[in-house]
Amino acid sequence: MRQAEAVNAQIRPARATDDAALAALDLRCWSVIAEVQPARQPGSPYFGSGQSPDDVLVAEIDGAVVGSTKLVRPTPVASNAHVQQIRGLDVDPDLRRLGIGRTLLDAALDLARSRQARKVTLRVLATNEPAQRLYLSARFIVEGRLAGEFFLDGTYVDDILMARVL
Repeated sequence: MRQAEAVNAQIRPARATDDAALAALDLRCWSVIAEVQPARQPGSPYFGSGQSPDDVLVAEIDGAVVGSTKLVRPTPVASNAHVQQIRGLDVDPDLRRLGIGRTLLDAALDLARSRQARKVTLRVLATNEPAQRLYLSARFIVEGRLAGEFFLDGTYVDDILMARVL
């Protein structure tokens, strides 16, 4: 387990029993600057459709889920098995800028190493500047930009591809 210094958050693997708390956090964190899909329906499950607790890390404070991130293989192709991909990083909006996101990110990098990954990738919308700053501070680099990849809230938004070699 990792510990976020500023707020004493514990990072741990997700459990199936976290489903409702993670779904509620995901809904609370949804933002037009960061999401390409509409907000989830209240009460919908978090796990399912190929998403498993094995791929999710949870940040909790005093037993309450306050953050999460997913780490998965980007493709099922054997020649790509050395790569892991971060798919989402959520921190309760009331607890942002306290180190929880960075602690989750560091834990995801540790998990990727334990899975024998040599590289971690992610995608972030150009409108999500706070996330970009976090990833750059963790030594991710921009590997590509898909201009106008998404049409969100009446605007074409670039998709930024970032990576870090481990």
